[in-house]
Amino acid sequence: MDDLTYRGVAFAGFFMISLIAWATGNRTPVNRKTIGGSILLAWIIGVLTFWLPWTRSALEWTNNILITTLQASQKGVIFLFGPLAIGPGQTLADGTASVGFVLAMQVLPSVIFFSAVVSVLYYLGIMQACVNGFARVFHKLMVLSGAESLSASANIFVGIESGLAIRPYLDRMSNSELLTMITCMMATVASTVMAVYVIALQEVFPQIAGHLISASIISIPCAVLISKLSLPETEVPETLGTIPVEENSKKPSNLMVALTDGGAQGVKLAVGIATLLIVILGMESVFDLALNQLPSIAGESISITRILGWLTWPFVILIGLKPDEWQIGAQILGSRFIETEVTAYFQLAALQAAPTPAFSLRSLTVLTYALCGFVHIASLGIFVGGLAALVPSRAKELSMLGLRGLWTAFMATLLTSCIAGVFAQS
Repeated sequence: MDDLTYRGVAFAGFFMISLIAWATGNRTPVNRKTIGGSILLAWIIGVLTFWLPWTRSALEWTNNILITTLQASQKGVIFLFGPLAIGPGQTLADGTASVGFVLAMQVLPSVIFFSAVVSVLYYLGIMQACVNGFARVFHKLMVLSGAESLSASANIFVGIESGLAIRPYLDRMSNSELLTMITCMMATVASTVMAVYVIALQEVFPQIAGHLISASIISIPCAVLISKLSLPETEVPETLGTIPVEENSKKPSNLMVALTDGGAQGVKLAVGIATLLIVILGMESVFDLALNQLPSIAGESISITRILGWLTWPFVILIGLKPDEWQIGAQILGSRFIETEVTAYFQLAALQAAPTPAFSLRSLTVLTYALCGFVHIASLGIFVGGLAALVPSRAKELSMLGLRGLWTAFMATLLTSCIAGVFAQS
């Protein structure tokens, strides 16, 4: 089959996945304005991202700015860690060669730097202006409540912190609103950790930063679509007709305090990422030891990621991958539920850097969009636990909605990848 056929499959897959979301949800009448507005906005952003020259130029410019900033930020890391901070094949000014790839020294420090940058943007009021601008668009086009709109727009830039923007309303939000918020949280990536994915893929996908930004934006209407199909609104939200003012914590006294506070938050985030990787990958290995005792299938032992790969196999077909890419694509897509998207992105980069790349440029773009989200077991605990700490009275509801949110967020990222599958360059 030619390339056009797989683009058609991705287009059909968008609506088939939407149907699956409805079929696996409450199957109650939906708000047609919200569903129609979400679909329209998602495809409009897709067209803007992939087809219009000026938009593509803007994304390329943003990509170059982020890459340049990321490279410049390495100066402090090199000062602290020396050759441990530079990648394979690189050398320091004095000729000292890299010792090889060390994730803790070459990737996680960028999380600290970008966390400090985001803190400064909040201090200057730039981030609030961006969040409020997106909130107005979402409120108008997707007919969302004000609390949903503000939380969804905040998720383009931050993660669990988006819940703070609507903290006063959490105890009175409907279950449908809460599911939309959780789905948006898990279907997007925070700007503070985006640098990790950029580092993983920039050698095989030079425009990765720009595409990660567009993926996070497209994922919002996709997340709204899926969540409202799964759990339609049956109540009248308190903030239906207005967008609340974002709740701000105490503003730092000066720019240096903002940098320091942001960096400190970045340290916690970097330690959290490292902890998750150590614990999750270690536990996965322990479970695989038990699974290895079972009879092998097709000459290969059974593992958690292989089982998840079988379960996600139908979805790699729906997002428009080619038959020779289905198996490895399903394994990467399935592994993210346990190993997190960090490991999945590095696996994808390694496969693409091989002498014979595993995926075409279009399929690489599709998988990049599909993996752009916190869709894994660890994030379920982080987001549900974080929200429950903000509103303890609804901890039980949040735990139930969290499980559904993991499923809806997964399907939302698939919708985002379907749009990429239709428009991405071959």
